[in-house]
This record gives sequence, structure tokens and C-alpha cells, in this order.
Amino acid sequence: MVKPVRKVLLSGGVLVLILVGVAGVGYGWASARASSTLSQVFETHEVDFPVPMPTAPDDRAGGPAEAIGEVDPGADIVEVEGVHGDEADPAPEVALAQTDLELAIARGRHLVSARYACADCHGENFGGGVMIDDPAMGRLLGPNLTTGAGSAVADYRVADWDRIVRHGVRKDGRPALMPSEDFMAMSDRELSDIIAYIRSLPPVDNTVPPSELGPVGKLLVATGRFPISAEMIEAHDAAHRVEPPAEEETVEFGAHLAKVCTGCHRQDLAGGPIVQGPPSWAPASNLTPHETGLVGYDLQTFERVMRTGIRRNGEPVREPMNIITAYASNMTETEIKALWLYLEALPPTPQGR
Repeated sequence: MVKPVRKVLLSGGVLVLILVGVAGVGYGWASARASSTLSQVFETHEVDFPVPMPTAPDDRAGGPAEAIGEVDPGADIVEVEGVHGDEADPAPEVALAQTDLELAIARGRHLVSARYACADCHGENFGGGVMIDDPAMGRLLGPNLTTGAGSAVADYRVADWDRIVRHGVRKDGRPALMPSEDFMAMSDRELSDIIAYIRSLPPVDNTVPPSELGPVGKLLVATGRFPISAEMIEAHDAAHRVEPPAEEETVEFGAHLAKVCTGCHRQDLAGGPIVQGPPSWAPASNLTPHETGLVGYDLQTFERVMRTGIRRNGEPVREPMNIITAYASNMTETEIKALWLYLEALPPTPQGR
């Protein structure tokens, strides 16, 4: 009886060694493939625009507080030479530039608190944050965007901001693990406003280490199941719109707002498994007026789900949609209505697979 047992153990041991060897070869291939993918160099166009961008005279009429809401002090951190908030009697052109800056900062604050979930990756103070922290997927970290020590953007020109935000490409041309497909439709003015707002923030001293992919993350990148934004964006030389659509209850404005939803809900907004996230994330919901989507919803129901995170059946929305609720709660009535009008106008499409 001893010999058969030894044979079984020996066979089992050999099988384990074979499996370990195969796994090792597979992991080595995935690591090399993922490294190759993330070492690509992408060519993008060079853009330039002022920060802040000049504001139309009609939008200046009521002043920044009246037009957009309370403006934080600290607008003396400026891109415009000679503009300081404590000047008692500034020259007319300096006063206009200061008003442009205050308006830009206020608009930028709204954009990052209601439409673009920047703080979820870069931290509430923009000094660095965590996108994904999962042993299998990896540790993906949002860099420090403030002017403090460890800032990733201290020497950024406008072209560099455009490259990383709207193209997912670093200064050296390599791809970043940033969901830039959500931001590729951002207008020049919106990006300028966001830059103005971020530059006005208190400096945070924090050096964020490089992101690292885990074994599953490497495998997903290697097999294309975790696509990087720089590869998903087809045209890196296409012009961006300068101004966003007018903030009105229109399908056009709603379509612009919905662009930030495509990373999870896909380009047709029919939802399905989310490719850029941990396997534990639930599939994204179908946002089209299909029987598997928003049939049976009305504006009030849609707004309640967006602002409270509670679905029609009384259950909370699942991750990662639960992250979005904090931002959607800051959206204006016009933004919510425009987004709903656009979703209603979409062709009914079955749930994505």
C-alpha cells in the first residue's frame, strides 16, 4: 500500500509543480505585456488657452458672488500678472482680470463638486488620494495636484493639463491610468476653470508614490480587459470645443453632461460590466429608455436616485455609483433636467454585456 500512496503523492506533487510553473509563465507574460502597454508613447496635439479665460461682459454684470455663488478668498493666487485681491483701487483692466479669475474659480469649484469627480481620486484637498486599493487589482493612486511639495503638476503648462486630463497621456507621452475617456469632451473653458480653481487651493505637502498594478490588474491590462484611456481615445489631434453648451434645459447640454458617464455606462449608455474597475463592481445600469433600463422612470424618480442614491425599490445604489451621489447632489436643477432630457431622447438599447 505504501508504494501506491507514494506514487499518488509524487503525481500530485508533479501536478502542483506544473500548475505553479504555468501560473508563473502566465504571470510573467502578463507582467511583460502590461509593462509594454504602459510604456507606449502617444503623440497628442499642443493646445493653449488663458487661465482664466476672459468672461463675456453679460456674465460679469452681476459679479461672481451673484452669478455663481459665494467666492472663496484666496483669489490672489493668480495666473494674471499684477492682480491681487487686496488692491484698494485697481486699474480697470486689472479689476476685470480679477473678476474673470473669481468667476473662473467659482465655476471650477462647481465643476469638480458636481460634474467631474476629481476629488474621489485626488483627495478632498486635492493633495493625493486612492483610486483603487485592492491586492488583486493593485494600488492606483491619484497624484497631488496642489502647489505644495510633491505636486505632480508644479511645472505643468496648459498643454500638459490638456494631455493628462483629456487624453490620458503623461508629459513624457506614456499613458496614465486615468479615466480620461470621461473627460475628453470637456471644453477649453471648463478645463481652464478647473485649473484656476485647483491653483487657488491651499498647498498640500504630500509626495504620492507611483501606482502599482496587482496580478489581476496586470492580467486585465495585458488582455485588454482593462483598457487604458490613451488607447480608447481614437483621435489625439482632434480639436476640443472652446465653450461648453449653454447651461439650459436642452438635450444638447444634457449630452455634454452625460459624457462623464460613458466610462462606466459605455458610449451608448446601455451599461454592462465595468471594464475599468475591480471585478467586484456591479455592472453599470442601462440608462436608455429600454425595458432593461429607465422605462418606468420619470424626472422626479431619476432626480431622487441621483441625489439620494436610493433606487426605486428602496435599496441603495451599488459601488461605484454610490460615489457619484455626493457629486450629483450638488448639480443644479437645470443640469439634472438637461441630463434627463438627453437620456429620454436616446434610442432604446438592450443592457450591455
